[in-house]
Amino acid sequence: MPATPVINLRKGHAVRYNNDICVVSDFELKTPPRMASFVQMSVRSITIGKMYNLRMTSNESLESVNLSRDAHEYSYKDGDGYHFMHPDTFEDVLLGEDMVKDAKNYLIEGQKYLILLADDVVAGIELPASVIMTVAESPEGVKGDSANNVYKEAIMETGLRVQVPLFIGPGDKISVKTEDGTYLGRSN
Repeated sequence: MPATPVINLRKGHAVRYNNDICVVSDFELKTPPRMASFVQMSVRSITIGKMYNLRMTSNESLESVNLSRDAHEYSYKDGDGYHFMHPDTFEDVLLGEDMVKDAKNYLIEGQKYLILLADDVVAGIELPASVIMTVAESPEGVKGDSANNVYKEAIMETGLRVQVPLFIGPGDKISVKTEDGTYLGRSN
């Protein structure tokens, strides 16, 4: 693949660094006064999971790697890791704990997620902007507090803790933003 100037990279792009395929997880272009601009970014190796913090001048390049996204349905978790099934081929894709990390709190059995493939090697998972989850535990709201914009902590079916309005109770389905775990609204 051709070399791509680092200034053109963004979060989610795949590159070759240290003879390994890495995915850009954080990217920031900095332009200090009276100095040349530079790129500060973090890349994660998909084979060993190591994070690299890079600082490169804006005219440097890295080799691009073909990155594709393929929808898979989350099936289950066992001692080996997290299992996802391709809906057409029924192929089982296994993701280890290091690849799932923060996404595990948003994995709901039967829902579809995008599996990232870099040069046909599993690179990670991409979450949707929001997921619909069921409230497992939630304390009773105090009567009379509803006039204020008061929130309480609820525990979702995956163990994720979300601040929700007082009227939300166990068994309710809510929409949760995957970027920061915030409550978006009630769902049917």
